[in-house]
Amino acid sequence: MSPRLGPRRLPHGSGRRGVPALIAAPAVVAFAFLLVPLVALLVRAPWRDLGHLLAQNDVVSALRLSLECATAATAVSLVFGVPLAWVLARTRFPGIGLARALVTLPLVLPPVVGGLGLLLALGRNGIIGRYLDEWFGITLPFTTPAVIIAETFVAMPFLIVTVEGALRTADRDIEEAAVTLGASRMTVFRRITLPAIGPSLVAGSILCWARALGEFGATITFAGNFPGTTQTMPLKIYEAFQLDPEAAIALSLVLLAVAVIVLVALRDRWLRGPASL
Repeated sequence: MSPRLGPRRLPHGSGRRGVPALIAAPAVVAFAFLLVPLVALLVRAPWRDLGHLLAQNDVVSALRLSLECATAATAVSLVFGVPLAWVLARTRFPGIGLARALVTLPLVLPPVVGGLGLLLALGRNGIIGRYLDEWFGITLPFTTPAVIIAETFVAMPFLIVTVEGALRTADRDIEEAAVTLGASRMTVFRRITLPAIGPSLVAGSILCWARALGEFGATITFAGNFPGTTQTMPLKIYEAFQLDPEAAIALSLVLLAVAVIVLVALRDRWLRGPASL
């Protein structure tokens, strides 16, 4: 009996050999283009004075405010963004395509434009802000809550997109079986849906938090740059760069360290795809 013919399997790792020069050359250029600025930060960093620079009161205040506001923005995004992701993934209504586009718009919108929109909407003379001021005496711009709002605006879409993708690919048979057995939709959501998308929910939350931590444009436009009140780390870096470039480099290393931690936590998940989340 002749052996059955079939597709020949290549040895493990053989697909990585012999990269064509026309592919390897631009790949190296791209890698260097992305890496060199980060290396420059490390090379030019004032390592001897790093501890002193990071221990200054205004730096500690900016870092604390950044961490608190990014965490608050992530919490707000979880409370409102997860239900929105569920609606976009599990329901059908006229204009849902437009709704998805509008939800993801902050991902491509210049942050300063988003900050201007927030100011026109929630400012003292804004279309909503005027009523908050007249009826409740609430003024949002140039306050710490304004920082949280600005960060939520630019960061929430990262959470929504991640969770919506997980909800779209999740197996719904178990959910339907639970409904058939008498479980309410809310119970199914809490006890089956959320645990099923848990890893994606964590990944989206980390992305949301990291994006909020690094937000600059919307924050400075809507909240201003007031030390101790609205000055986050990105704003402090911008201010320090104008007066003391070495201090700006030292502060940048903090955000760079956060970015590295996020990449270490999530990079493998991205490469493996949603199915492995």
